[in-house]
Amino acid sequence: MIDLHNHLLPGIDDGAPDLATALHLARMAVQAGITHVVCTPHIHPGRYDNTVASIAAAHKQLVDGLREEGIALQVAAAAEVRYGTELMNGIEQGTLPFLGTWHGKRVLLLELPHSEVPFGAERLTEWLLQHDVMPMIAHPERNKGVMHCPRKLKPFIEQGCLLQVTAGAVAGRFGEPAQMIANALLELGLVTILASDAHNVQHRPPVLSEGMEHAARIVGAFQAERLVIDTPWQIAHGHFA
Repeated sequence: MIDLHNHLLPGIDDGAPDLATALHLARMAVQAGITHVVCTPHIHPGRYDNTVASIAAAHKQLVDGLREEGIALQVAAAAEVRYGTELMNGIEQGTLPFLGTWHGKRVLLLELPHSEVPFGAERLTEWLLQHDVMPMIAHPERNKGVMHCPRKLKPFIEQGCLLQVTAGAVAGRFGEPAQMIANALLELGLVTILASDAHNVQHRPPVLSEGMEHAARIVGAFQAERLVIDTPWQIAHGHFA
């Protein structure tokens, strides 16, 4: 399985605080059947001011640690980029890392504010599309605005934006409202990939299998596997060439 949203890189956001924890999470991922991960630390101006350079340094630290410990996990790096006008500058200046590619467009993992879908947010995603960037909306099922009014996702879906749903949400680990939204998106065939959004060992582990098994009850085993193997690889394989 391939995990395209997680916070395993050590010491640069609210995920793994240090290399020891990052390696523990990596071992858990391997034990859970994950072979490749693209780490996606936050880029959130004023809170997590990560850059391509800071992400690359943390990535090297993790890769070196994996090699020393003999942990067979393939690791690349991108970012989870917070919604805001700053990201337009990042695109124009070429200072944002991408998750991969999708039908000729670069894929940006885009995080909306947790409490809402900002008014007019679809104008930013339209701008991204016009600049050959495909937004992948991170964990829409956990957005309180979407929980309150699922129709708020409609403009993004109509634009063709990709949707990344949290595997744990499908399995009910983020509460019933998030699970209901996740299941509805699966039923409608709108989920592009499942990812772990792993942050820590106890409450947010790097596990996809449980969510995949729950998804299989909705979309069938073949399509559930595509959400954690085929489609993530289609997007991110360039990182591992």
